[in-house]
Amino acid sequence: CRRPIKVCWCPYLPNEPIAIETNLYILQHPYEETRCLRTAPMLVRSLPSHKCHLIQGKKYPRSKFPDLEGVINAPNTLLLFPGPDAVNIENISNDLSTQYNLIVIDGTWQQAKGIYHQNPVLHIPKKVQVHFTGRSKYSIRTQPNDHSLSTLESVALALSTLEEKPEIADILTRPLEALVKFQLDHGAKAQESRDYKIKNGLWTKRLPKSVLKKREKEEREHKGKCD
Repeated sequence: CRRPIKVCWCPYLPNEPIAIETNLYILQHPYEETRCLRTAPMLVRSLPSHKCHLIQGKKYPRSKFPDLEGVINAPNTLLLFPGPDAVNIENISNDLSTQYNLIVIDGTWQQAKGIYHQNPVLHIPKKVQVHFTGRSKYSIRTQPNDHSLSTLESVALALSTLEEKPEIADILTRPLEALVKFQLDHGAKAQESRDYKIKNGLWTKRLPKSVLKKREKEEREHKGKCD
């Protein structure tokens, strides 16, 4: 992990790569590479190299990524991306004879949305999301809302479902738990979600356009009910 020994999370990786049938494709925003607290490397180090593929870029044209196009168009490919049109991954057939391709976009939420909208080919696969009602273990990074997850956590839950191996989620997130503990022990503070800070008047930055539009919509609906 290239971190000092006393804060190294490598000892918390599985002794051997986790055997999985699913083929994981991580489409990583280039800026994510510069973050010292990113979680994608934990996936790369925990899974077999022939099963975990990390591909950097903002746009994924056929001319530059011909192999990826075949994966995207395959009927057994799933895109892990939340939204109203996303299916709960628990409702996907758990026929273990099906070897799924799982694509995930790695970056901040805004970066991930940018990659999704700038690449129409990513609208082809069936879109899935994980059902999660708890709090992210990645407490040192501000999440959009209380139920948002890091790339690592989302993939861990998705793989544990597709592989029918619940233990995968705990094994994959052990390095993250270690990283968070190290940071908190060295002065970092646990962060509340952006939605929590906005609701409680703690948000000091300019509100994103998406949040402003959501607020305007809620205000119009509330006014309509009052009228």
